[in-house]
Amino acid sequence: MSTATVTTGRALRGAVRYGYAPAMLLGVNGAGIALTSAGAGKVWLMALLAVAIAASFAAEHLLPYDRDWNRPLDDGRRDAAHTFVNEALILGSVAAIPALAAVVSVADVWPHAWPMWTQVLLAVLVADAGITLVHYASHKIGLLWRFHAVHHSVKRFYGLNGLMKHPAHQTVEMTAGVTPLLVIGLPVDVASALALAVAVQLLLQHSNVDYRIGPAKHVLALNEGHRFHHLKWAGIGDVNFGLFTLIWDHLLGTYSYDPTRRFTSDDLGMAAKPRYPSRYLAQLGEPFKSSGACAPTPATGDAPSAPRPA
Repeated sequence: MSTATVTTGRALRGAVRYGYAPAMLLGVNGAGIALTSAGAGKVWLMALLAVAIAASFAAEHLLPYDRDWNRPLDDGRRDAAHTFVNEALILGSVAAIPALAAVVSVADVWPHAWPMWTQVLLAVLVADAGITLVHYASHKIGLLWRFHAVHHSVKRFYGLNGLMKHPAHQTVEMTAGVTPLLVIGLPVDVASALALAVAVQLLLQHSNVDYRIGPAKHVLALNEGHRFHHLKWAGIGDVNFGLFTLIWDHLLGTYSYDPTRRFTSDDLGMAAKPRYPSRYLAQLGEPFKSSGACAPTPATGDAPSAPRPA
């Protein structure tokens, strides 16, 4: 291999390590805000999301955290189905906002005069609170856990895991995140940008990319911290619930981070139910079966110690 090839490879990996997260958070979301501000149709946002997904896969292959997680475990079609259905739900909810607002809105006190990016930031922070608290409750309440367990059945950690959710649980989370915004008059264009931001965040949060964000990892809910949430032992994995930020985890006392920890597929899944169904339709039906009552239980003796607070 030539020196030039090695140098180019190092430069690309360095660009991914330090530039990937800002490019997704600021570049893709910024483009989404610009498109919605210009009145672009939803098809352009879908095209932008497709670009983000392609960038996610490219970054995972250029700078993987674990190369084994880039290899499908007979889960590609299932994860694609989850992604398609749940993105359709998100887009459908955006399309339904005018009708929903007519029913739910109490008063239109939305700050329409603010710059678009600040309106989207406000929507992100409000949605983050609702979604994070439902996520937290889903680890405490058996009925919610039945549906949330689908998300925790993964055996590898990569971008599309973020949208591997039971549609019923996805609906509950999004309802909790968006309803407070509808009450105060959320505009459709802001909702569209928020929908894109949610999808981008889920890609980043579950990404198999060894990127770095420095001290921001203690505030932003990205992959370095979210891997701890997917530890397969109940109790130990009940940390770092945030979607966009870790603010609520700091307040709830559920934030943990250990810089020395490395993860493998042996750490993922559910220790209490290692043979959770792996097919899409089986996962949709599992919460309705008696076997779907895999309630979160305390960690057993074979589990490692919990991550220490940073």
